[in-house]
Amino acid sequence: MSQQSTPLLTLAVLATAAIAAQRFVTPTGAQAGAGANALGVSRTAGAIGDRVPTDAIGTTVVQSGAAVAAGATIQSDANGKAITWASGARLAFALEAATAADQFIEVLLIQNAA
Repeated sequence: MSQQSTPLLTLAVLATAAIAAQRFVTPTGAQAGAGANALGVSRTAGAIGDRVPTDAIGTTVVQSGAAVAAGATIQSDANGKAITWASGARLAFALEAATAADQFIEVLLIQNAA
């Protein structure tokens, strides 16, 4: 799976909870939950109080929570991983497929709202 990305805007987000690398992150600095709105995707892991680089615009690499088809609209699962959109905030478009959970895929981030 991909490890390439073209972020156009990466923000330093103050973590208010533990954040794993390559997961969706909320505007309040926590790892996103199921269907939650997200600011972007973390580039590294962080503990409470850390500044975590978070890709907010452009393409990024995110960890999958299930199989995802290329071109699918993406949302966050309960652990901040990418899954195919069913309800809640639309966060990205899959630029490549994941055949199972815990693969890393490139996605195009989109403006979102729950």
